[in-house]
Amino acid sequence: MTPKFKRILLKLSGETLGGERGSGFDYDTIRALVDSVVSVHNLGVEIGVVVGGGNIFRGSKSTEGNVGRVAGDHMGMLATVINSICLQEILEQRGVLTRVLSAIELNAIAEPYIKRRADRHLEKKRVVIFAAGTGNPYFTTDTAAVLRASEVGAEIVIKATKTNGVYDKDPLIHADAIRYEKLTYDEVLNKNLQVMDSTAIAFCRDNQLPILVLNYRESDSILRAVCGETIGTLIN
Repeated sequence: MTPKFKRILLKLSGETLGGERGSGFDYDTIRALVDSVVSVHNLGVEIGVVVGGGNIFRGSKSTEGNVGRVAGDHMGMLATVINSICLQEILEQRGVLTRVLSAIELNAIAEPYIKRRADRHLEKKRVVIFAAGTGNPYFTTDTAAVLRASEVGAEIVIKATKTNGVYDKDPLIHADAIRYEKLTYDEVLNKNLQVMDSTAIAFCRDNQLPILVLNYRESDSILRAVCGETIGTLIN
């Protein structure tokens, strides 16, 4: 198989690591995700990863008024670091060199995020996991993903979800939901489609960064997408 892209950014939600429960850690699911990353890595593709923290703590929704938004978002950033370390461990068990680069300084467990350092790791074919979002409250890991993708020159953001693309309404609730094969950034924003937050979509539009939404549970879906097969929903 011949890859279409040299460098990609894979966006995973924290809930993905929780499997069907969507919380905690489902190691069978995590190993399956890692298998997908390894298969792409074996083609020589340079891979960056951003993972959310929703399986542990979602800053904007989990505080229930008990702590402020800024504190909640910082708690959510730390949850993404935990998930990043988990992914790093499973990837390295498979023999893939991996580095966690954090937007907040945690020198005992992760390297600080520096663009040139990230580029160097990617060039050396190490999987780079970008942790702690952007390091700033009020910004989601979706925004962190597209920001890091642009900074390191990724050619596409692949968002791996539990559905095989973007629908006009929730396909898990509505049997008549219609799947889009292609969308423009403005269509996503105008239709208020829940792909990524609006800040991330607008950023991709302004920087001409394509997004591909696919179902990570479909056989070899990430590998097939990287090799140029039509799959999921493409936003450009």
